[in-house]
This record gives sequence, structure tokens and C-alpha cells, in this order.
Amino acid sequence: MRLDEPWALSPSVALRPEPFGALAYHFGNRKLVFLKRPELVTVVRGLDGAADVRAALVAAGVPEGAWPAYLQALEGLAASDMVCRRAAA
Repeated sequence: MRLDEPWALSPSVALRPEPFGALAYHFGNRKLVFLKRPELVTVVRGLDGAADVRAALVAAGVPEGAWPAYLQALEGLAASDMVCRRAAA
């Protein structure tokens, strides 16, 4: 995953808000993932409306020094099909 790529929450995934962040459930593969940081939930929700991953991170107010950790988390979500690459606008 690169900062300049457009990504989105998979259409088969539902996010349920929780005090710690959110639960992400994939209706296709039946995986359940705990998003343990509210900021990560904000980034994931913002992917659809952002031009790319960088724009989603900026819009969520994530400090640039934390971007590598967020990219790693997003890559994990991509491996579980929770987020998917979308065509550039």
C-alpha cells in the first residue's frame, strides 16, 4: 500500500462503533477485526472520500510521523479484504 493510492472500505464490510474504536465485520469471508484506535476508524471511514491514503491520513489529523504505523495497519486490513484498492477518480 502506498500513500498515493486510492483505497476504500470494502462494500462487504460493516463497521460497528465501540468505545475502543470499532468492530469491522466482513460479510463475505466472515472475518471480524477489532480497530482499537478511534483515529484508525476515522482514517478507514475517510478512505472512500479521499483522493488517496495520504489525504485520508491528513483529513483524520494523523501526524506524519505516525503514518508508517497507520500504513501497516491498513495493509493488515487489506490482507483481510476489509479495505480494497479502488480506481483513481
